[in-house]
Amino acid sequence: MMQTTTKNDPKVLRAWCFYDWANSVYSLVITTAIFPIYYVALTKGVNRGVVSFFGLDIAASVLYSYALTGAFLIIAFLSPLLTAIADYGGNKKSFMRFFCYMGSSACMGLFFFTEATFSISVLLFMIAAIGFSGSIVFYNAYLPEIATEENFDKLSARGFSLGYIGSMILLILSLALVLFPEAVGIEDKGLPARISFLMTGLWWFGFSQYSFAYLPNNTKGKEKEGGYLLNGFRELGKVFSMLKELPLLKRFLLAFFFYNMGVQTVMYVASLFGSKELNLPDTALITVLLIIQAVAIGGAYFFAWLSGKIGNTMALVYAVIVWVGITIGAFFVTTGNQYYVLAFVVGAVMGGVQALSRSTYSKLLPETTDNASFFSFYDICDKVGLALGTLAFGITEQIFGSMRNSILTLLVFFVIGLIALLSIKTNKLAPVTPTVA
Repeated sequence: MMQTTTKNDPKVLRAWCFYDWANSVYSLVITTAIFPIYYVALTKGVNRGVVSFFGLDIAASVLYSYALTGAFLIIAFLSPLLTAIADYGGNKKSFMRFFCYMGSSACMGLFFFTEATFSISVLLFMIAAIGFSGSIVFYNAYLPEIATEENFDKLSARGFSLGYIGSMILLILSLALVLFPEAVGIEDKGLPARISFLMTGLWWFGFSQYSFAYLPNNTKGKEKEGGYLLNGFRELGKVFSMLKELPLLKRFLLAFFFYNMGVQTVMYVASLFGSKELNLPDTALITVLLIIQAVAIGGAYFFAWLSGKIGNTMALVYAVIVWVGITIGAFFVTTGNQYYVLAFVVGAVMGGVQALSRSTYSKLLPETTDNASFFSFYDICDKVGLALGTLAFGITEQIFGSMRNSILTLLVFFVIGLIALLSIKTNKLAPVTPTVA
C-alpha cells in the first residue's frame, strides 16, 4: 500500500537523522574502540595468540581481519539483490528494521563473549557488522525520497553529526566503566567491556524505534505482485542497465571508490599505527578517537556550508587535498603531540567527506523509484574499497617492513580519487541554498 510522504517534513527528517544517533555507537564502540582492545586482551595470552575457531587453529589477529572481510563481502554480495527486492516491493523500512535488529541483537549477545564462547562470539561479531552495513544501505536510500536536493548536504551533515555526538556519549560511559570498575563494585576485569557491548546493542535498538515510527515505507506506491526473488533480479538488472547510461554517476563512484578507500583504511589502522609506530598507550589512542569524533561534528557542517558556496565537487576536491596532506604528514610523524595534531585534522575532514559523499551521490541519481538499489552500488564501492585498502596496506607493510611505507599506498588512492573528482563537470552539483532550518 502506498504511503504518501511530503518532502522536507521536519518530523520525518528528524527521524531519519536520528538513526545515525542510534547506529553510530556500533562504529565507535564495537568497530574502533572497546571491542578491539577487549579482543586483543582476551586472545594475546592464549597459545601465543593462536586461537581455535570451531576447531580451526588460526592467529587471533588474522581471524579478526578475516571476520571483518567476510562480513563485508557477504553484505556486498547480498545488498544489491536485497535492495532490488525492497525497491520492487516498496518495503525498504522492513529490510532496514530487520538488519538493525540483527545487528543490535548480535551486539547484545557479545555480552557473553569469553574464552568459553569464543567461536560463537566471533560469529556474533560478524553478524553485528552485517546488520550495521545492511541497515545503512536502506537508511541512505531514504535521503533523496524525504528531502529536496538543496537540503541533501545539510541533512546528511546533520545525521553524521548526531552520530558522532551519540557515539561519543556512549564511549565515555563505556570508558568510565572500563577505567573505574571499582566505583560500581565490579571486580571482573572483562565485565565492563562486555557491559559496553550490551549497552551498544540496547542503545542501537532503543533509539532506532523513533526512526522506525516516522520513516515512511512504500513512498513510491509500488504494488506487490509476483515472486520477490525473481522480480528482485529483474529490478537489479534494470538498475544496472540504467547505471551504464549515467556517466557522471559512474565517474563519481570511481572517485568515491578510491578516496573512500583511503579514508576508511586510515580510520581502521590509525590506532594500530599509533600503537606500533609511536608506542602510544591505549588511553592515548582512545583520546585520539574522541578528538576525531568531536572535531568531525564541526567538519561535517563546515563542508555542508562550503558546498553551498562552491558546489559539491569542489568541496570534495578540497577535502581530498587535505587528506593527501594528512597522508604525507603521517609519513613524517614521530611524536605523540604530532599524532594528536594530525588526528585533529583527520576529524575536521572525516565528517565532511563522509556526509558530503552521501549527499553528492544522492544529487547524481536519476528520477527513480529504485533508490535502495542505486545505493547498494554505493555501498559495494565502500565495502570492497575498504577490503582492498586494508589488504594493500597490509601487503605493503609486509613487503617493506614498516607501516610508514604503507601510508604512501594510501597517498596513491587519494590522488587517483582526486583526479576522478576533477573530471566531474555538472550543474547538478552547483552551489545551492538549503531550505531546511
